[in-house]
Amino acid sequence: MGQTQASSRLLFILSIVVGTGLAVPLADKEAWSYVEVRDGAHMFWWLYYADSPSAGYTDLPLVMWLQGGPGGSGSGFGNFEEIGPLNRNQEPRKTSWVQAASVLFVDNPVGTGFSYTERPDGYATDVATVASDMLVLLKHFFGERAEFQGIPFFIFSESYGGKMAAAIALELTKAIAQGTVKCNFAGVALGDSWISPLDSVMTWGPYLYSTSLLDDYGLAEVNGAAGDVKRAVEQQQFEKATELWSVAETVVEQNTNGVNFYNILTLEPEEKLGSSAGENYIALQTRRHIRPLHSQSLSALMNGPIRKKLGIIPHNVTWGGQAEHVFSNMAGDFMRPVVDVVNQLLTTGVNVTVYNGQLDLIVDTMGQELWVKQLGWEGLAGFNKLRWCALDDPITPGFTGAFYKTYKNFAFYWILRAGHMIPSDQGPMALQMMKMITQQA
Repeated sequence: MGQTQASSRLLFILSIVVGTGLAVPLADKEAWSYVEVRDGAHMFWWLYYADSPSAGYTDLPLVMWLQGGPGGSGSGFGNFEEIGPLNRNQEPRKTSWVQAASVLFVDNPVGTGFSYTERPDGYATDVATVASDMLVLLKHFFGERAEFQGIPFFIFSESYGGKMAAAIALELTKAIAQGTVKCNFAGVALGDSWISPLDSVMTWGPYLYSTSLLDDYGLAEVNGAAGDVKRAVEQQQFEKATELWSVAETVVEQNTNGVNFYNILTLEPEEKLGSSAGENYIALQTRRHIRPLHSQSLSALMNGPIRKKLGIIPHNVTWGGQAEHVFSNMAGDFMRPVVDVVNQLLTTGVNVTVYNGQLDLIVDTMGQELWVKQLGWEGLAGFNKLRWCALDDPITPGFTGAFYKTYKNFAFYWILRAGHMIPSDQGPMALQMMKMITQQA
């Protein structure tokens, strides 16, 4: 074992839990706790204080990370697979966001990760409830940790987390204006986000065809399945639309020999996820989109050493144990767009960033660009007139790593050679983007 790895593991082992139920590891680098956001509904948060050699944490921003799914865990996947200080093998991550910001992971909605509900009716069923729950947590967090009230606070998100982030950002803006939450909200960043589900689904066929992953017959079949989803959405039959979305994904798999929805150039990490006889669409979609966020090795880490380290997880709560219930309870809200929410954020003056991976299928960039062009924001015409700017790859100067453009309080980043999980695929570029959005670069 190398010296750096040994030191990291020593830090991990030396973490202690104090009598208040709030963990304070060595050198006060972390904190975590639960907040009861509704009766019997408990949300778990985990904070890493910024660890920069050149600045104290009070001089750096606070970033909250929201995972997708719904049912994917930020404390697990976002932390150990994407942006946290250690990877799943408990080795230091060179591209951790903690070197440039304090990072707050929240297992959201209730039932995700280590969050849990005591009753079957405790799950959220729409983004309005998700936002309401998060406002309770944020009021509690900033109330208890007043040192963060003046620090620029950003919400970063991925996938369905972006849909939740938009709704949360709008409610947070209202709460700050009303004086019920004290914080310095500085912006929201929507990564590969499920803002306009229909625009994503309707562009699957053209995107796959343009990348030589569909022939003419396959294109017709995928477009046909997408058309069924569109009709259900237009008829406001959103739960049916979610079921037909699942059917459309099966059609995509059948015509592409099992393309990876998260990165079209990467094989599925586990077995192909074709539909099993008699399997309902909720179970199928859980296997497709929740299980990849709860790999066997990550589950072993979270339900073993991490659970022991945290010391506050109830004995009957398993990390990820309620994820399928989270997803199924949100099924009726899943295909509803929140473009109007983004419009309101921009009109209110909130800084909004959209960023997307070039190789993502599930939320392809073509679909993102479509809903952006539908915005009613008065600055859209000015944004559209701009040409994008190239960003060098941080590891390979002279090679393009991304394009971006920004106008007033809106920005868009096109991240090259990245799929749905941009920090996993292009960690250095994701870190640079975060610094730019938080005005550190």
